[in-house]
Amino acid sequence: MILRPKPSPFLHAQPLASQLLAPVGPVPAWLRRAIPDAQSLAAKGFEDIAIVAGAAIGALDALARREERWAGAWRQRLALGAAAATARQAGRTEDEAALRDAVLLTRPGDNAGPAGRMFLAWRSLAARPAEGLLTKASIARVLEDLGHARDDEAASDLADDLRPLAAGEGPVGMLTGAFALAERRGLARGVGFWLADALLAQRLGWHHAVPLLGGEAALGTSARPRRSAASSVATSIETDPERAKGLLAAQARAAVRAIDLFTELERRAEKLLAVAPKLRAKAADAVVNKLLSDDAIVASEKIAGMSDRGLRRLFDRLVELGAVRELSGRTTFRIYGL
Repeated sequence: MILRPKPSPFLHAQPLASQLLAPVGPVPAWLRRAIPDAQSLAAKGFEDIAIVAGAAIGALDALARREERWAGAWRQRLALGAAAATARQAGRTEDEAALRDAVLLTRPGDNAGPAGRMFLAWRSLAARPAEGLLTKASIARVLEDLGHARDDEAASDLADDLRPLAAGEGPVGMLTGAFALAERRGLARGVGFWLADALLAQRLGWHHAVPLLGGEAALGTSARPRRSAASSVATSIETDPERAKGLLAAQARAAVRAIDLFTELERRAEKLLAVAPKLRAKAADAVVNKLLSDDAIVASEKIAGMSDRGLRRLFDRLVELGAVRELSGRTTFRIYGL
């Protein structure tokens, strides 16, 4: 049974939270203070944490609904962070820079490697329409990218089990339920995070999901839940309020982190858009659009109407103007983004 605490305002007042926090910039100080860390979590009540998580998600909802021109870069930057945390949880050493290289410097159709495929899984969450994320085909592909053998039957079963969560559970039950479904099947922790983020986007009616929980490595470093005699129903996320509290607190932290990144990228995007009319290079508008829609692009990106030399000169100009950054730190195979 999915954990269901007594009703709280979080279960019914998310639209109100969005209205109260609609003019969102930096995260309000009271909200930062209210989110418990690992040391203060035990002292907080379940309902208190649920209310804080609801306020954080409400603030994030107000931003996600703005559908800014540069929201793609925001979601993909969050996807990169989620992939890096997922790789660490799986015992891998690739950091964000290595994950960028694994995907951006690999030719289309080539194998990006285990860590690169983790990044592709999170990129798909951020890029594909939210309504199509929890189909059998989508789940099968994500399970494979996150390190599991392809199993279409298991993906179909998981899609069937997720359907009632999306349709009938409250926000708390939906969050803990997604994580529990992955846990019961012995799936990697990142799978539960991915599913929970997809469910949240569908519940709130976002066009695209925002990668949140994948970046919360503080929930644990084990790639898979323990499967031993000590692991029992008593320690399931569905029945253990302490574990459920930790998951809600993680969601609140992740939402605040996403809001902070939104604010940072908003400033950078405004700078890029301000200098864009001054660019004289052919296809400069296409380059600007790609910078606004993705985490990063390589200097060798094939763009119609733009030569390799012309693209490199354009990037040099944009860096000079302070509109973009070179992200690799290399003199060759350079990568640029907001």
